[in-house]
Amino acid sequence: MEFKANKYKPSETFKFIRQCGGITQQELANRMHKSKNWVKANEQDISRFYFEDLIKMANLFDIDIIIRKK
Repeated sequence: MEFKANKYKPSETFKFIRQCGGITQQELANRMHKSKNWVKANEQDISRFYFEDLIKMANLFDIDIIIRKK
């Protein structure tokens, strides 16, 4: 399945990836070595995650990230 993240806010993409992986916020927090509050804040657009976090998350779920120039 292709998900065009550029059409969504980063927080929506973050949550979508976690939900597609079928894991809870706490499980993601544990796998990322972060707190559950960190996951929650990123999903609610309260905080911004770093690109490195997105790469780590993509690796956890075996997702390819393709960056295209406009």
